[in-house]
Amino acid sequence: MTRVAVFLLIFFTSVFLIEVWVFSNIAENFNKSVVNDSACFDGSLNGICASEKPYFCQNGVLEEKADICGCPKNFIIANEKCISQFQTEPRNITLNYTLRGEKFEINYTIYKGMVDYLSKLPIYITSNGNNISRTDFKLRNINQEEQKILLFPLVVEIEKISESDEDAARIAISLAQNIEWGNSNKTSFFRDTEIQYSRYPYEVLYDAQGVCGEKSELLAFLLQEFGYETAIFYNHDENHESVGVKCQMEKSWKNTGYCFIETTGPAIISDSSIIYSGGFSLVSEPQVLPISDGKPFSEDMYEYADAEKITEIRKIFSGDKFFFNPWRFVEFRKLEKKYGLVKSYQAG
Repeated sequence: MTRVAVFLLIFFTSVFLIEVWVFSNIAENFNKSVVNDSACFDGSLNGICASEKPYFCQNGVLEEKADICGCPKNFIIANEKCISQFQTEPRNITLNYTLRGEKFEINYTIYKGMVDYLSKLPIYITSNGNNISRTDFKLRNINQEEQKILLFPLVVEIEKISESDEDAARIAISLAQNIEWGNSNKTSFFRDTEIQYSRYPYEVLYDAQGVCGEKSELLAFLLQEFGYETAIFYNHDENHESVGVKCQMEKSWKNTGYCFIETTGPAIISDSSIIYSGGFSLVSEPQVLPISDGKPFSEDMYEYADAEKITEIRKIFSGDKFFFNPWRFVEFRKLEKKYGLVKSYQAG
């Protein structure tokens, strides 16, 4: 091979390698920019208005910028915020949650005007010739448009204090569980029959209490806003409702594809061995009411192992028998502190 040929071979090889290096760096930087641009939890890109007005994605955080993003229908702009006719008689509330053994609070403003509006909505659904299911009522309550707008700031607040999507879910779950269990003292009339009033998620926050179905709707709303695939479990025989979140089939409850989440009190994600007030557990096959599509829980969440551990403890011990095995008793106390567990859970 001549010197010229060797030179040309080296030259073109060098050019080729340089081009490969340049294009690989361009591709890498492009991929990084895509990842960095998809910065907000709802999928909004940096520097762009979110689908939920008036929020603007700024450096990975949703901020209210009504002057840029506008307001939902029937809202007015005031100091970069959107103000609703239902934002009357404000009240500050404190929402409690436990995360890895530490207790925290979220301060939140809620409005009686929205509560009054929701309480006057029809309790029935117009069928238009279609069969109305339990799922239809759940979706109606969870996705009520005006309510959703005034609940979304709570979603944003939880996201701001979360280090990951999983922690946002943990906070939402604990927050809903820590709301007191209790029946509404209100009733409604349907076809001349007096029935117990069923609260919307916003009303559960305002009243600082709710029964299993009401609290489950609140939690399903929060989890769907964080992008999780959710469902509500209805156990007819025990008259109980809880939340299901998409997870690995082998970790799911009764092979439904959804992990069990109790809402009447603080409990571990996927712990379905809870003993309720009255001494019974959920044994019937649940009806699965699909609520939202989305992502599943991570397959390596630490809650799965903790749920298995407390299930094993319940199988072996009860009441004073804990004291015959100090090691198991210590394990139980650690889990009790880690999740803020309670001694009594209500069904119904």
